[in-house]
Amino acid sequence: MRLKNKVILVTASTRGIGLSIVKACAKEGAIVCIAARNLEKAQTVADQLHAEGGLVHCVYNDATKPETFVSMVEDTVRKAGRIDVLVNNFGTSDPGKDVDFSRTDPEVFMNTVQLNLRSVFMASQAAAKHMASQGGGSIINISSVGGAVPDISQIAYGTGKAAINYLTKLIAVHEAKHHIRCNAVMPGMTATEAVTQHLSDDFRSLFLKHIPLSRIGQPEEIAAAVVYFAGDESAYTTGQVISVSGGFGLATPLYGELSGKDERR
Repeated sequence: MRLKNKVILVTASTRGIGLSIVKACAKEGAIVCIAARNLEKAQTVADQLHAEGGLVHCVYNDATKPETFVSMVEDTVRKAGRIDVLVNNFGTSDPGKDVDFSRTDPEVFMNTVQLNLRSVFMASQAAAKHMASQGGGSIINISSVGGAVPDISQIAYGTGKAAINYLTKLIAVHEAKHHIRCNAVMPGMTATEAVTQHLSDDFRSLFLKHIPLSRIGQPEEIAAAVVYFAGDESAYTTGQVISVSGGFGLATPLYGELSGKDERR
């Protein structure tokens, strides 16, 4: 019960990593608010967790409607009485349009960066106002290793996540006076539906060669990092951007070619 009675708002949390975060926080005793565009789906998740003893509310958020990043925070405070933790899990990209540098349309690039960055800035700004009046809080941004290691595709998504990494540190510095911490988690390849159903076996095998731990991460492992940043165990940790990616991006580019071979040097 490391998060007992903490009120935690999680965006984009009816599936994938977001859903795992909701479940992990509820299991640790938090009062969780699911922010989603599809409230019917969110309520189904809430009902399941209620049946397991969880305390869960639903609030509306549509990333294409900027005002809902403010209203979801206000709704959370109205329903739960306060907001102790904000988890900015929303992220978006269209892989068919967000491709490489030479082919990505400028409008697609700018819109993708704006959607990803705006979601964190507006939600954090709204939540911080309440946290400051309460005596503190924790903001946790779900970034991506794509924001730290340039990729060959989805360049707008990676640029947006890189900006979120910077914004994480900026918020940490500016809001420390209000006892508000801000940290980020960078997932690597994670076994969500999008990965397990839409990536080819060949691509996954190629990617795995560059992960020192030699496996895909689980959504629950991302959620575990969020629970740490949400709880009092991380009370003296702020402005940190940690990679939960099995070591992706740490090794020499030759690692993927030489890994597992006797001729490694």
